[in-house]
Amino acid sequence: MNLNVPQFLSYSRDGLQLAYFDEGDPSGFPVLLIHGFASSASVNWVHPGWVKTLGDAGYRVIALDNRGHGASDKPHDADAYYPATMAEDSVGLLNHLGIAEAHVMGYSMGARISAFVAMAHPERVRSLVFGGLGIGMVDGVGDWDPIADALRAPSLDVVTHERGRMFRAFADQTKSDRIALAACIETSRVLVTREEAAKIDIPTLIAVGTKDDIAGSGKELAQLMPHAKAIDIPGRDHMLAVGDRVFKAAVLEFYREIDASA
Repeated sequence: MNLNVPQFLSYSRDGLQLAYFDEGDPSGFPVLLIHGFASSASVNWVHPGWVKTLGDAGYRVIALDNRGHGASDKPHDADAYYPATMAEDSVGLLNHLGIAEAHVMGYSMGARISAFVAMAHPERVRSLVFGGLGIGMVDGVGDWDPIADALRAPSLDVVTHERGRMFRAFADQTKSDRIALAACIETSRVLVTREEAAKIDIPTLIAVGTKDDIAGSGKELAQLMPHAKAIDIPGRDHMLAVGDRVFKAAVLEFYREIDASA
């Protein structure tokens, strides 16, 4: 399996240089992938096999490193990381590439950003996939302030909060800019209201691991939305669900249904 990191290019928006790749079948329908907090396009989509899976299925596969992440610029100001702002980065990439419409898939924070893309620019989104985020998109995903504290701590050794330790270790492993991530976590958690969720009438697939203690129920979120369905990713937690073959198979089937009726 070829999981080599593709060539990254960059485009500019909002005074920032943002990194992205454009892979898969260049003549295929585009899929825009939006990664999660403290991750990157490579960590979230290349290494777990998504780029190969979608490319082999005939799709053009586009992903960006969100601001504050990967090879993109990393502002330290929390005001830079509201989801509506980050959603415009994704739409800006579609504009940069001359793409009118795409399937949009996000994982965790990327799912939240995807929802904001759909709310602001529904005409650009053929379908949505929310991975790793269910009713937490509306109700919140618990207290994340300890994660910001953990990211700002002098070392992992002094972090006692369990979820804080998990994300600090992940950030250290990915050699992330921890100050940028701490700023991001403070403002990127803006909730989608129930009324807003009910207005997203784009076909949506919601996929959450059965051991995920962050996302909240996918089925509860699907019930709020007019054209959404939820699937379980069996036996997977928040970190391990992203590359699961059940998830991949469900997405490919979902896309086949959508594309057949488009």
